[in-house]
Amino acid sequence: MTGDIVGHLDEIPVGEGRAYAVDGTQVAVYRLRDGTVRALDAVCPHLGGPLADGLADNHVVVCPLHGRTFDLATGAEAGGGPGVCAYRATVDTDGAIRVAGLT
Repeated sequence: MTGDIVGHLDEIPVGEGRAYAVDGTQVAVYRLRDGTVRALDAVCPHLGGPLADGLADNHVVVCPLHGRTFDLATGAEAGGGPGVCAYRATVDTDGAIRVAGLT
């Protein structure tokens, strides 16, 4: 897959996220318990909360500041509020994480 290499899988513990700067955009990458990775904008549109620090499961991440919940596949906010951009994230055979779809 094409896309920007943002980091290495070993940098993210299972079940957590990390923020990376990619072309001037802050992107949160999550390493899920099922072995996949997901990527969203790293900043909550509500009050700028750090989404990479939020609680994540295999489907959603919860903003650590005010509890807004975002779908990890689409970026949609569960309560119908403003969502965030979701990006395609993959892991190369050497463990490099690639994020694509940044504009």
